[in-house]
Amino acid sequence: MNGVDWLLDSNVVIGLLKGRAEAVALAETQGLLLNRSAVSQITRMELLGFPGLTEREEMLIGDFLNDCRVVLLDEEIERQAIRLRRTGLFKLPDAIIAATAMTWRLRLLTLDHGLSRGFDEVTRS
Repeated sequence: MNGVDWLLDSNVVIGLLKGRAEAVALAETQGLLLNRSAVSQITRMELLGFPGLTEREEMLIGDFLNDCRVVLLDEEIERQAIRLRRTGLFKLPDAIIAATAMTWRLRLLTLDHGLSRGFDEVTRS
């Protein structure tokens, strides 16, 4: 994907917005730049669809999403997500996020150790 290096999982975005040490450290270690980052359409839905989201939180999330790119689902991501889901290593949302990173050849940044292990396993083979 032109000009984009990273795909951010929902937990990384939430962690960065809340200033959580683990997310900030990951971003710093990776040299993360928001203008060179993307989120999956599913991540946008997870972030904005959170029950009890306040107006202020919605505004902060919207501002964050405006600073990076949102990758829409397409048939290639769908095919890849189905393949990943069938491995038994991923829940559907995680399969979509991993498929998005794989399809666009982006580095996946996540704090979900299960997703990270599964992603590493399928990208090594």
